[in-house]
This record gives sequence, C-alpha cells and structure tokens, in this order.
Amino acid sequence: MANSTPEPADDPRVEVRRSGRRRSTVTAYREAGRTVVLIPARFTRSQEQEWVQRMLDRLSAQERRRRPGDEELLTRAQTLNERHLRGLATPASVTWVQNQNTRWGSCTPADRSIRLSTRLLGMPAWVLDYVLLHELAHLIQPGHGPDFWSLLDTYPRTERARGFLEGFSAARDLPVDDDPPGSVPDGETPADRAEHGDTEEEHGEAGTPTDPDEAPGEGSGRSLAATT
Repeated sequence: MANSTPEPADDPRVEVRRSGRRRSTVTAYREAGRTVVLIPARFTRSQEQEWVQRMLDRLSAQERRRRPGDEELLTRAQTLNERHLRGLATPASVTWVQNQNTRWGSCTPADRSIRLSTRLLGMPAWVLDYVLLHELAHLIQPGHGPDFWSLLDTYPRTERARGFLEGFSAARDLPVDDDPPGSVPDGETPADRAEHGDTEEEHGEAGTPTDPDEAPGEGSGRSLAATT
C-alpha cells in the first residue's frame, strides 16, 4: 500500500523558494503557519527533498529546545531570582498564556504569579531569561523607575535583550531580501547555530517592544540556515 504522507517539499504547509542568487546556503523559517525553505536554483529534485527534510528536522529540534513547560519556567525563574535578585522575588507560579497580544509578560504581586506570552516561544534563552527577570523584579518594584532598573543590573544581557525585542518588532518594516537575517553567508563553515542561545532569528511583528511588558502584533518566524 502506497504511503499517502506527502514528501516534505510537496506538503502544502511547506513552501520551497528557489533563488539564482543562492549558491551554497539553505535557509528555513516559520511564517504564518507554514515553513518557508529557501534553496539554490541549481538544486535537483532529490537535493530539494533532502534539504527540506533536513531543515524541517533542525527547526523542530531548535523549537523543542526553546519551549520549556510551565514547571521548567518556574524552576528557571527561581534560579534567576536567587542568582540576580538575592531571593527577594520568589514566584508562586510561572505559566505560558496565549491571550497576551500587547505584552511580553505580566505579573500579579498579590499572588506572586507570572504569565509569559506564547509569542516568546522560540526566542533565545537569554531573551526569555531577561523577560522572566523583568517580571520577577516587578514583584519587588511595581514601576519602571531607577530602583526597578537597578534590580536588573546584575543580568549582563539586559540591554542586549531589550535591543533584541526592539529589533523583533522592527523586522516587519525591513525590506524583503533573498537571504533574510539568519542565513549563513557563502563560504562559512556549516553550523547548527540552534545548538546555543545566540542563534540569529528572523521575526516579523509590529510594535515597539523595548520593554517586555509591551509586545508587538501578529506573526513570527524562526529562521535557521546552513551551508550545503
């Protein structure tokens, strides 16, 4: 009996785009419920099938590493609290929520609960840690005055994370290029940048979320690249 499962490149959830400008890079990213795979125009059909499957597998592995469950979030928040806030902001719960379209996160000091937007799923670990720390700090200081920001002084990636979130929002306004952010230039050694927290990302959201309490609008895409 024939297998009815479509080949990756024939799957309607996968869009393959060929480019004559591309020589030795393949890039894949999520976009509006689909996976877009950018490949060199010279690829044969068999090469296309091989690389589409390879990039789908890598994206899935990357996303699994970046989707901690609620219990993992709580453990992570407790560790960050002890390391950076002298144990002054112990949370009672940390959960993912899907209804925070204008915030990265929120907290309720009365019951010490923290909620993170599912829009953060797939972001680098150091960005997620910053948003967690930001909400933990609000359990101590409700506003955004000097005392609040001084609580985050011990986290070395605060400014970098804020810049990442700002860039995340600005990405939608950038011109579309054949090699979007996240691709590996021709000639670089192949690398699964997803193996560490510094993987470059391609995102497309609207807004100006320099503060994790404010998140952008619709859609996002994770980008992964490799050389052939």
